[in-house]
Amino acid sequence: MAHPSSAPNISASPYGTLPPAAALAQRKPVSLPRLMEMHARGEKITMLTAYDATFAAIADQAGVDCILVGDSLGMVCQGRHSTVGVTMEEMRYHTACVARGVRRVQGTAWVVADLPFGSYQQSHEQALGNAVILMEAGAHMVKLEGGGWTAETVHFLTQRGIPVCGHLGLTPQTVHALGGYRVQGRSDDAAQTLREHAQALADAGAQLLVLEMVPVALAASLTQALQSCATIGIGAGVGTAGQVLVLHDMLGMNIGKMPKFVRNFMQGSESVANAMQTYVQAVKQRQFPIDAEHAWS
Repeated sequence: MAHPSSAPNISASPYGTLPPAAALAQRKPVSLPRLMEMHARGEKITMLTAYDATFAAIADQAGVDCILVGDSLGMVCQGRHSTVGVTMEEMRYHTACVARGVRRVQGTAWVVADLPFGSYQQSHEQALGNAVILMEAGAHMVKLEGGGWTAETVHFLTQRGIPVCGHLGLTPQTVHALGGYRVQGRSDDAAQTLREHAQALADAGAQLLVLEMVPVALAASLTQALQSCATIGIGAGVGTAGQVLVLHDMLGMNIGKMPKFVRNFMQGSESVANAMQTYVQAVKQRQFPIDAEHAWS
């Protein structure tokens, strides 16, 4: 039995070989100022989901900039049909696991945690209390979905020192209201609403903004307009400031049909670590996504 104080030997694990310690030591921890610097100079930001310590440590050592503890765990870990139903206690638990994995091995990645459905809609005070729970568990930033009314909540949180990532376009927590998993912002009216909501979130203090299943041209124009807020695309084309994928999807472990916006990075990779490194390189070099293959016009 391993001693409880022993750090996991990820480099020697069956998950794959990672960069040498000397190379890792040269990497600077990701912070909000560093993310904004990357955005300003045009360096793509990489984000992957993770839900436990081991995969979080591998992602950190593979050079992933941001690790999202997504409520997508409800689907890929718990077998739910949607993210609705994931609880605050479950998000707190998985956030703590991810934060421990990052701290034990490298401590470089920026950890973002989802506020689950029903945890921030009732009042600003409810949102603050639950955001504090996730921050105490080890998150550096919390994420919430939707536009319009959420701008006031974002302002309330950021004014109290809690970094916030917004999420527009396809918002999985309200997928039933949206009529299913469909591209958002295609009509002129819908696109204008998205622009207004995105600007309001940025003005309220959000510094990251996930754009999910948004037309390529709209996502690119939003990225140019929101200089103080870096957009992170998923099915939104290469023109966003960064990219995010669900871990299980990019490893080809999804159940059912592979979403259009996903590439299986395990194909041709020797290990999980190598697949993550390939993902980081592909995003940084603008080789993923390819608009014609992974996004919508």
